[in-house]
Amino acid sequence: MAEGWEPGPELARIAHLDHDRAARRGYPEAVLCEPKSVEQVALIAAEVAAAGTPTLFTRATPEQAAAVLAALSDAHHDPVARVVAWPAAAPEPTGGLVVVVSAGTSDLPVAREAELTARYLGRRTQLVVDVGVAGLHRVLGHLDLLRSARVVVVAAGMDGALPSVVAGLVSAPVVAVPTSVGYGAAFGGVAPLLSMLNACAPGVAVVNIDNGYGGGHLAAQIASS
Repeated sequence: MAEGWEPGPELARIAHLDHDRAARRGYPEAVLCEPKSVEQVALIAAEVAAAGTPTLFTRATPEQAAAVLAALSDAHHDPVARVVAWPAAAPEPTGGLVVVVSAGTSDLPVAREAELTARYLGRRTQLVVDVGVAGLHRVLGHLDLLRSARVVVVAAGMDGALPSVVAGLVSAPVVAVPTSVGYGAAFGGVAPLLSMLNACAPGVAVVNIDNGYGGGHLAAQIASS
């Protein structure tokens, strides 16, 4: 944090940023943009710039991302993941490899959010896309990579079966992220959530629907050593 920095009075009316989080927990602050106005995000980004605190902005719309970049021009914006990371350079990676698996292309935004979160929390990451259970040969083609991971994050919608399949093939913990992708009876991600909670294979931890940030954060913590 910048020496002598103090929060402005305008920020105090909408937010209290946790600038000591990295010192306390080892991981930086994160700002969920989705429920906020563009003006609120812009004010928070300006305070981040003044304080010099590494921060992840998640679920950012294009307008919100533009507001962040106006205050933090050297930030990295990933429009697929809807993440803006500042500073743009991820920290030097430590710990084990985090492999993030996307069951389908439609699950990619959540998977990318998980991957970028783990990367900016200091882990090596690799993304594997479109390897859902409709064609099991696809995930089996990445078996060596999956077995080299310290932890595997699996983002899947529809029937949510892929995390259990992966967990049956590897010794590493699996973090399952249900997505809201699917037809009517998927109930906006409830069906894959329940499938993952009832996974037959042991060693599967489940985070909330579409919570790529939470999945990536948990994976980074597991892979820290």
